Amino acid sequence: MKYRQMSLAAVMAARICMKIVPHIKSSNYLPQFGIILRKAATQSDFDIQHKTPLARRVAAIPKAQYGGRHAVTMLPGSGIGPELMNYVKEVFRYAGVPVDFEEVQMDPKSESNEDLEYALTSIRRNGVALKGNIETGSMSRGVLSRNVALRNELDLYINVLHCKSYPGVTARQKDIDIIIVRQNTEGEYAMLEHESVSGVVESMKVVTSENSERVARYAFEYAKKNGRKKVTTIHKANIMKLSDGLFLETSRKIASDYPDIEHNDMIIDNCCMQLVSKPHQFDVMIMTNLYGTIVSNVVCGLVGGAGLLSGKNYGDHYAIFEPGTRNTGTAIAGKNIANPVAMLNAAVDMLEHLGHHYHANMIHTAIDRTINEDHIHTPDLGGQATSIDVVQNIIKYLQETTKTSNW
Repeated sequence: MKYRQMSLAAVMAARICMKIVPHIKSSNYLPQFGIILRKAATQSDFDIQHKTPLARRVAAIPKAQYGGRHAVTMLPGSGIGPELMNYVKEVFRYAGVPVDFEEVQMDPKSESNEDLEYALTSIRRNGVALKGNIETGSMSRGVLSRNVALRNELDLYINVLHCKSYPGVTARQKDIDIIIVRQNTEGEYAMLEHESVSGVVESMKVVTSENSERVARYAFEYAKKNGRKKVTTIHKANIMKLSDGLFLETSRKIASDYPDIEHNDMIIDNCCMQLVSKPHQFDVMIMTNLYGTIVSNVVCGLVGGAGLLSGKNYGDHYAIFEPGTRNTGTAIAGKNIANPVAMLNAAVDMLEHLGHHYHANMIHTAIDRTINEDHIHTPDLGGQATSIDVVQNIIKYLQETTKTSNW
């Protein structure tokens, strides 16, 4: 009765508070609500920013769907991101894709984390996001790197990059088909740095057995389900015997559960040389975070550049799709020469993830015909076409398809 005149939100808040209060004195962690109560008086800004670098287990919340359509968070990011997102929206409109975008702008010059918190809330509500690369211009310790924070806060522990050659693109290597599986939340990206004495900076590399096992398990399961024959672990365990040694040891342990899949390992510097000279020896590759950045860019260069391939970030409950090399492209922003294919491929990956296979295949086919048959290439691929030329040609194929479709 005492709740009769209160709003629904107030009632829910009151009920939650009644459950939380008895626990506050006994514990600063409330697992049933996923809340950590921080002691501000005993924690520095550094401690607050650089959280415990262990595997984060985040709880799922119901995903938003409206009238059978999917709501997706859109993070345009910096540089060429906003213009590429406009192309995605235009292509989706012509393809009749049942997706509604919730656009969240993130200011690279922001001196607070408010826009980051808004983006996280949106992704947790929708479950899926499409993003460009987001710059973090602030040098303040309290302002988190947007890209790293999104992956860490949502526990997106896997990044997957499918590196496959386009027959119609002139490249340094042909017929490449490699899957890169990258640990996405730790390693050198754990953001644990400090200046021990003046002029001496120490940076910690964090590798945990739990996250290493999740990465290796994902890679071998992917290989098993997709008919892949070999998994290669990339490391530097000859020098970093404990950190990379743990990652390599974990991979070998998981490999023993998959006797039908060949497993080998390779040191990162040799790996880069082998990729340039003999890339066809690789099938599925797994590696820690920093090595993944290097290897992804090397392979993208082999197949034609940063404008073609998309990357997928997965956790237990959330997924973010983006261009594979995570470049902002600031130097070419607004010049109508940015290659839209990588972002459109990320959008196709997102549709596959959501189960919209018909629309994903329609757009994928239009992209493929534009690049491989019509050879409409932007300058990064050696062509003279503009961004709009590529998009308009893709839309032409979508219009041909939708004319014969029975919606």
